Amino acid sequence: MSETNAPRFPLLINGQRCEPSNGHYADVINPATGQPCAQIAHANADDVDRAVAAARAAFNDDGWRDMHPQERSKVLYAIANKIIANAMELAELEVTCSGGTISRVTSLDIPAVADLFMTLAEEVKSYPFVQNLPPRPLPEPWHSQVVKEPIGVCGLITAWNFPILLFCMKVAPALAAGNTVVIKAAESTPTSTLRLAELIAEVVPNGVINVVSGRGSVVGEAMSLHPDVDKISFTGSTSMGKHVQRNAAGTLKRVTVELGGKGPAIVMPDANLDLVAYGALFGVYLNAGQACESGTRLLVHDSVYDQLVERLVAVSGQIVVGNPMDPATSMGPMTDSAHGESVLGYVQSALDEGARVACGGKRLEVAGCEGGFFVEPTVLVDMTNQMKAAREEIFGPVLSVIRFSDADEAIAMANDSDYGLSAGIWTEDLVNAQLMARKLRAGSVWINDWHMMRTDAPFGGYKQSGYGREFGKYSIDSYVETKAINTAFQRNPRLKPLYPILHKCFDA
Repeated sequence: MSETNAPRFPLLINGQRCEPSNGHYADVINPATGQPCAQIAHANADDVDRAVAAARAAFNDDGWRDMHPQERSKVLYAIANKIIANAMELAELEVTCSGGTISRVTSLDIPAVADLFMTLAEEVKSYPFVQNLPPRPLPEPWHSQVVKEPIGVCGLITAWNFPILLFCMKVAPALAAGNTVVIKAAESTPTSTLRLAELIAEVVPNGVINVVSGRGSVVGEAMSLHPDVDKISFTGSTSMGKHVQRNAAGTLKRVTVELGGKGPAIVMPDANLDLVAYGALFGVYLNAGQACESGTRLLVHDSVYDQLVERLVAVSGQIVVGNPMDPATSMGPMTDSAHGESVLGYVQSALDEGARVACGGKRLEVAGCEGGFFVEPTVLVDMTNQMKAAREEIFGPVLSVIRFSDADEAIAMANDSDYGLSAGIWTEDLVNAQLMARKLRAGSVWINDWHMMRTDAPFGGYKQSGYGREFGKYSIDSYVETKAINTAFQRNPRLKPLYPILHKCFDA
């Protein structure tokens, strides 16, 4: 840990800030400058034990677990109001640790998370926590209820690229269902998570929300193995998602995972090419391409391929790469230099396999941000779907443009991937687009736009992009157990229609 005057962020356990048991803190680096912007507590397994114990005690208090949905709605609205009231503080913390642009965080992320809590505040009022099944005469009249109950202590592990959004996508439904949570914030981007958790702790009972920051190999490992954690929700790489699943299998934890992506977008011959140029690049350059649902494969019909590439190059040249705190900036840095080198390595691999760079493809120096690693907006052409850069998740501002000749070929190419998180279609024929959308193996299909995520619609993946859904009432489903409660009315055992199967004396 370097000597710095940056603010310190300890752990949050049982409603209180507390020091890590080992006393260890580490620097949080601003990716735009390479300089420390905060110090974050690095916890160990003992701290995880403390947090889980606090969450378990809070869950065992039926005042929280069994709170009426109308009252829980008020709590969720109170959290939304906390987010709105502290929007600029949260946005600045988010930008300085993640490199996301201030214009994106204030225009998209903060409004989205406030809206998410408000959406769930309404959903809990009508969510089927208790359903009475209609009576049936056979084998005899029973009263039957289906009850959805909170799972218990939920371990939530978030990724570094959209810290506050990913945090809320997990915390909001977990709380809406009546669970208690232990959050492992991403070690490189934890500050907005911790601050928002503190704000939430002001309106929920002690122990309902806990944050244990630190390394995934220590904190995440302890959470996924912990015998008193009932559910894990993980966002991150596919390889790490598999590791989390293996850990959770030992105690049969409930698990949901949102993992990698390699989003294909199909450009039909009748598409509005100006719309495609701006929209497809919005799909891949937002957050400098560091988004799992990015549209990184653009499958373009032969008849419009050359025209569209020209437009893509022209629009890419308008992207302002710079300091993410500047409202004029379109695109910020890579999260760190190692990741930046990895992104450029994928560009080189494409060149080695016969592709060409239509624009970009290099590191960019930004005045005043010499310590940051910035990558030029990049368009790769003459790509095939079998090249490494077209198959693996790059997580950078790199678009692979691939030719096709008919719609069936495009759909097959789009589905020829280990991933299935997002997909899209650009066309003026909306009827045909709906038919094509049904054939695409992805959790979200967007027509004539990208990143079309709304807080009342499900988001999640097919195949190795994970399972489970986030946002809206669909997200609550992942945080409840389902129980059937049946009550018999017939008290005379001799009149029970099924008892004679065993009790032959009733036949006499």
